[in-house]
Amino acid sequence: MQCSVCQWIYDPAKGEPMQDVAPGTPWSEVPDNFLCPECSLGKDVFDELASEAK
Repeated sequence: MQCSVCQWIYDPAKGEPMQDVAPGTPWSEVPDNFLCPECSLGKDVFDELASEAK
């Protein structure tokens, strides 16, 4: 998933340790209160990457 505002990419293999999201956490299990670590906006501004599309 990629932030549509600042282009930061959530990598499930890495998670987001600063927000207690463990490595291996799929986007669907990331808490709804997650904020982009670059621009501090919520999950609603994230878009699926082309490589993630099914």
